[in-house]
Amino acid sequence: MRAFVALIFLLPLLNLEASSLAEASQEIVEAGVFLNRFGLCPATSGNFSRRLDDKHIAITASGKHKGELTVDDVLIVDLKGKVQGGDKKPSAETLLHTILYVLFDDVGAVLHTHSLNGSVLTRLVAPDNVLVTEGYEIHKAFPNIKTHESKVQIPIFENSQDIDAMFREVAAYLQQHPNVYGFLIRGHGFYTWGRDMKEVKIRVEAFEYLFESEWKFRAADGAR
Repeated sequence: MRAFVALIFLLPLLNLEASSLAEASQEIVEAGVFLNRFGLCPATSGNFSRRLDDKHIAITASGKHKGELTVDDVLIVDLKGKVQGGDKKPSAETLLHTILYVLFDDVGAVLHTHSLNGSVLTRLVAPDNVLVTEGYEIHKAFPNIKTHESKVQIPIFENSQDIDAMFREVAAYLQQHPNVYGFLIRGHGFYTWGRDMKEVKIRVEAFEYLFESEWKFRAADGAR
């Protein structure tokens, strides 16, 4: 709790409300419990963030078990990924969060899971760089889709320890394809986003349904 109190004292310098940080931190903690229930962030994997204003986000500290988060495990970074006070370290993948807030004004929360279904699927479809799902009723969970007679495109990026290079690749793709709702990193995990934490959790569930359906169908089809 001392770390969180230290952040509270920093807020006036950033022109942020203490209530905004407290609310964002609690939402992030609750998201960790929610995702851990479904095994979507095993060990210390994954990272979550929530917009605070047009210059700052709250994001999980690196190396924390996401099912056991506390408000002290949340820190503030600006949209260039620079930590605003405190001695905790954010995820190396922080820039993959901040680019979503920069590109899309309506994004209020981002969840990065290490989906087993998604990770297996990226290997099943290799070397494809986009996953297309078609004919699913659950597509209607996404904006502007009113029927199962639809397609959802999910880009797949190659995993890399060069986060700056991955950041540039993701940023370039999203600028050219602003109507995607999530992306996969091969053998790694999944990112999705929404206007608020409630919406992004719904999207995680919808995508997980698609991922599990697709890899089971493809695996069964290949075994015939």
